[in-house]
Amino acid sequence: MDVIRFGLAVRALRRRRGWRQEDLAVRVRVSRAAVWRVERGRADRLTIRTLERLVEALGARLDWRLLWGGEALDRLLDQDHAALVEVVVRELAALGWEPATEVSFSIRGERGSIDVLAFHQASATLLVVEVKSVVPDVQATLVTLDRKTRLAAEIARSRGWRAARVGRLLVAPDDRTARRRVAAHGATFAGAFPARGWAVRRWLRDPTPGGAGGPFSGLLFLSSAPQASARHRVSGERRQGTLPQARAEGVRSREPDR
Repeated sequence: MDVIRFGLAVRALRRRRGWRQEDLAVRVRVSRAAVWRVERGRADRLTIRTLERLVEALGARLDWRLLWGGEALDRLLDQDHAALVEVVVRELAALGWEPATEVSFSIRGERGSIDVLAFHQASATLLVVEVKSVVPDVQATLVTLDRKTRLAAEIARSRGWRAARVGRLLVAPDDRTARRRVAAHGATFAGAFPARGWAVRRWLRDPTPGGAGGPFSGLLFLSSAPQASARHRVSGERRQGTLPQARAEGVRSREPDR
């Protein structure tokens, strides 16, 4: 990040609103000196979360970008995304859904593609799955997913699927970074995706209105790592005499997502 340009931008947005440094500091719950340091090109001395709160108070948003090896990073992220999609498709198929991947659409000028579109024949339920290898900008994701969900029934009819109801599911990687990102925007994610963990899995097993059905919007953390690798790690820990720790980790791994 260019901290000098960032500081100039913060100052310009603050002045545009007619705020003093004290006014911005109160809204962000930091000291006036912290705002002063940011505007003087010292933003790297504050936490990322503080900087996010600061720009949100100004009606802006941060767009963090990591650059590496030209297009190599994009290819690496694509691999992570593809691995998660594969896990989603495999699990849905095992539960009796008919999944389709990368379903493109062009309807009345609206274009895009759905990562996974799945149909549950027995309940006439359609599911729109958005897979993210990196937990994204919350508002942009909601807008995109809302649009896909709104068009989903019409998209499905072209495949011969007649849906009586449409659900949506956001899938994120099961790692600390993703969970921390979701926790940082807990209220927004909770309102948009109230179903989590085992509640999501129960619905996927039985999406009929008489079961756990009805309007559905959920968030599920999934790991794309092979299960054999996890078993190998646990076995190794047991051989090294750390069985209590391995058992504790096993208990945690069976806990439902929150």
